[in-house]
Amino acid sequence: MDKSALIDIWEKHLDFEFATRDTEATLTTMVEDAYVNHVPVLTGGVGKQELREFYGHHFIPHMPPDTNITLISRTVGDDRIVDEMVFTFTHTIAMDWMLPGVAPTGKRVEIPTVVIVNFRDGKLAHEHIYWDQASVLVQLGLLDSTTLPVAGIETARKVLDPKLPSNRMMARG
Repeated sequence: MDKSALIDIWEKHLDFEFATRDTEATLTTMVEDAYVNHVPVLTGGVGKQELREFYGHHFIPHMPPDTNITLISRTVGDDRIVDEMVFTFTHTIAMDWMLPGVAPTGKRVEIPTVVIVNFRDGKLAHEHIYWDQASVLVQLGLLDSTTLPVAGIETARKVLDPKLPSNRMMARG
């Protein structure tokens, strides 16, 4: 498949998820046995029936209204796209797909995220989505970054501005 066609279908998929918030349209971009794996919390689904349930009841309707994605880099192969992005939102609603069992905190989250998308037959076959859950929990006030070797919002800020200082945690020693 042409690389520009991969980008087109991926961007359509993202638009259906985050702009129009349309479960059925999102599913049209995927093969029948597609799967989604949010690696840090093991949410998603396998096959269109599970994905319909996931997108329709857990993911799309539980996306905070101020959700934003800033693309940092994109690598496109013959059958794969890898996007590095910063995902931002205010935790104003329950998000069981990302924060199972955590009530809304009202706090702002900025988190570097990597999505690996594989394509088959001109559609999405799978998505592996990675983020640092400890950084999310620090930003929500659920983990103490002063007693653990974890960072909060600084992780996203450093991705957006590589000139920010490094090695600050090591100075705690």
